[in-house]
Amino acid sequence: MRPVTDGMGRRVEVPVAARRVVSLAPNITDILYALGAGDKIAGITRLTSIPAGSPAKPSVGEPLEPNLERIAALHPDLVFASRTINREETVESLQHLGIPVYVTYANSVAGMLASVRQVAGLIGMEPAGEKLTVRLEARLESLRARLAGRPVKRVLFVVWQNPLITTGEHTFIADALRWAGARSVAQVGEDWPHISMEEVVHLQPDDLIFSAAASGASGDIAQSLQNRPGWRDLKAVREGRVVMVSDAINAPSPKLVDAIEELARKLHPAAFAAGQPSPAAGAAGR
Repeated sequence: MRPVTDGMGRRVEVPVAARRVVSLAPNITDILYALGAGDKIAGITRLTSIPAGSPAKPSVGEPLEPNLERIAALHPDLVFASRTINREETVESLQHLGIPVYVTYANSVAGMLASVRQVAGLIGMEPAGEKLTVRLEARLESLRARLAGRPVKRVLFVVWQNPLITTGEHTFIADALRWAGARSVAQVGEDWPHISMEEVVHLQPDDLIFSAAASGASGDIAQSLQNRPGWRDLKAVREGRVVMVSDAINAPSPKLVDAIEELARKLHPAAFAAGQPSPAAGAAGR
């Protein structure tokens, strides 16, 4: 065993290289698969997707309310949790059972990359972690070069519609927006603030951004908004500047870089038009 400090600032004794792990957060499961560590995963929570063709994994319940007995029965030598989705009481209960828990925390894109390196180090896959993060960093730098000098879009990122929730300026989503050449119109310290429709109309964002999970519409969300009070008063809605992005934007995992690239293409199509330079590194990590 060796001591490490996790994302909660806890000093934790963990195995030198964990061989059997349980993941309590979908983003951590994504990291493990991206590292090629699927064979080390003994259990996952619901709301987690696994790569096509991968063997099914036992479920230990919901991220907020995992089944502790089921986790213990899987005999993991390490459990991964996330500070943003799992409860502190869960971490304490597992520690009381003698099961080491390492908590990750990522409130920025850089924090996500750091989590990849941390998880890789804890399972004895440092080279794979370094290789993955270098590829992701190269893609981000290529994107930065592409968007250099272009005006930043003022956007409203819709986390949830009813009640209307957006992102503050100190979350990984807000940082992802910055990488995509955008900035949230909600410049507040609260991570996930409720915002009134009146305030949105006053702010008049350049673009509205919805993930599939937040769209709440089976058809065309842009068309739907044109018929709804408040939303139809937004210039972005009248002009069709409503952007859909994949749900990968909602989790601090390697897939977040895919979502950032997707969003940048939709917000700044001219930067990706024919004749524009295409940085080679952009495709290297795919």
